[in-house]
Amino acid sequence: MTSQSISRRGFLGLSSLAAAGAVGISMGGAIPALASGISPAANMADGTMTPKREFRAIWLASVLNINWPRSGSDSMEKQKSDYIEWLDLAREINLNAVVSQVRPTADAFWPSPYEPWSQYLTGTQGKAPEYDPLAFQVEEAHKRNLEYHAWFNPYRVSMQADPSKLHPDHPARKNPDWIFPFAGKLYYNPGIPEVREFVQTAMLDAVIKYDLDGVHFDDYFYPYPSGTLTLPDQETYAQYGGDFDNIEDWRRNNVDLMVSEFGRKIKEVKPWVKFGISPFGIWQNKTADQPLGSETNGTQSYSALFADTRKWVKEGYLDYINPQIYWFIGQAAANYAKLVPWWADVVRDTDVQLYIGQGAYKATDGVFTDPDEMLKHIDIDRATPEVAGSVFYNGDSVRLALGEGQWARRLVDTYYTRPALLPLIPHLGGTVPRPPVLTGSKQSAKGVTLEWHVPGNGGATSFAIWRFNGKVTPTAADFTDARNLIATERSTGRVNTYVDASAASGEYTYVVTALDRLGNESAPSRARASN
Repeated sequence: MTSQSISRRGFLGLSSLAAAGAVGISMGGAIPALASGISPAANMADGTMTPKREFRAIWLASVLNINWPRSGSDSMEKQKSDYIEWLDLAREINLNAVVSQVRPTADAFWPSPYEPWSQYLTGTQGKAPEYDPLAFQVEEAHKRNLEYHAWFNPYRVSMQADPSKLHPDHPARKNPDWIFPFAGKLYYNPGIPEVREFVQTAMLDAVIKYDLDGVHFDDYFYPYPSGTLTLPDQETYAQYGGDFDNIEDWRRNNVDLMVSEFGRKIKEVKPWVKFGISPFGIWQNKTADQPLGSETNGTQSYSALFADTRKWVKEGYLDYINPQIYWFIGQAAANYAKLVPWWADVVRDTDVQLYIGQGAYKATDGVFTDPDEMLKHIDIDRATPEVAGSVFYNGDSVRLALGEGQWARRLVDTYYTRPALLPLIPHLGGTVPRPPVLTGSKQSAKGVTLEWHVPGNGGATSFAIWRFNGKVTPTAADFTDARNLIATERSTGRVNTYVDASAASGEYTYVVTALDRLGNESAPSRARASN
């Protein structure tokens, strides 16, 4: 296992190893609102490789300076430039979100009143950078119309086990009874109610102060097992576990409480912010839970991390679940082709969306020996109606495989040829914006320049730009997938412009739709031919 996979994903070993609604459109005529289903597969017409809605993101890890910043000694200018490169890459390959780590080790990438500045920003914990990295990241992501999901690690305190090496004002130094060492690292004790409250307060500070689109946890709750080590929480159980017959159920309840409480607190302050978790890919093996478990023989989050991930979905604690299914198709202990349908069954008939966590580092590092492995994963996902997208770990693993003929380049050239709108999460609500008024479509040597506005801004956060060859009358079918979708753009105010530099000489028909921040789509604008 690479150092990157260790730092992001802990113990990865295995124990034995909408459709669009019926709409009409006419040149110069108004069109009814578009209705889009929750499933990308439902938006695929006749096997098209261009689903209209699909979550596409990369994880950008800050712990140990894996993806960003590259070094704690980098200047502010370099940090900003490097992050913009990540965002520009995401746009270039038609992603629509980034999942960026902002609290890697009980520290902060923003001026937090609760926790010190992260050492990964300046090389020294508690030392302030010359800017607010979280504010910068959110602003730059939104400029490029990328959703920004802030990635927090709730309980990990340090990648080393000596509390004296923490900043003197670190809460773990001031409250030594809150933490325990385990396998060379420090962790907050999830069984202490004050810890659970503090951790939530520290993270909620960012939700309140910044324009986040999502809050994201990974798979670290109780630490991953390590050899014969036992968790040092027997005294905590004796103090707080009186209602439970065994320590395992008590630990699971501690994590359940943290997840459910924090999910509610997010919605209390900002109901539109999405809450998602990317747990280890196995809940329980079928041998441990018949018939609910999966046909696997690996580490189980339920018993190893005390993370009852299936319950979180069934109880609706989350808006999306993003299981890390980092195994190849046919792998004996954990078969990708069996785990995806298992998770699809878990989310079926719930309000929780399913995005698949892809082990991109295994494709780039050669652990996956089939050069088409990652492409086959997308085939399975898109054939599974409940799967609404993918998140790739990590940024470097994608970037390094974008060369000619490499897996990421082939994935982009085959599956991500067009932008995609974000999937709808219906229970989050939102408001369908007023349709844009497309006022200009002027052709020049630079391409076709479009101009539009939304009366009163109409609740629009972003826009989708659709292009058709020739002077045509688009039909409802033309909006069921993304084959005619050429761009999505962030709203810049009442009047917006876009230059279609890819338009060759000839005649085109353009349509613009407006979207609110949750992806609800307006009726299309009147169609307008280039001139």
